[in-house]
Amino acid sequence: MKNNKNSDDYCYYVVRVNIKKYRKLAKITSQELADKSGFSHQFIRNLESLKSVSRPRLDTLGRIAKALEIDIRQLFDEIE
Repeated sequence: MKNNKNSDDYCYYVVRVNIKKYRKLAKITSQELADKSGFSHQFIRNLESLKSVSRPRLDTLGRIAKALEIDIRQLFDEIE
């Protein structure tokens, strides 16, 4: 998954890592992100989980980016 940067799985992995990264940079909990974005706490926890196989829709990512006060494109930034 992480090795093939052209795969869909890798793209969703990057998004998951970045959601958690930007949430922590904003110094908010997953519950606070859930409250701000209108999703359940469990949904946010599952979304941040690297074991999850869910594939969030673009509008979902938009709501999360807005709640994090970042540009949605930042969720797709390459990770180290």
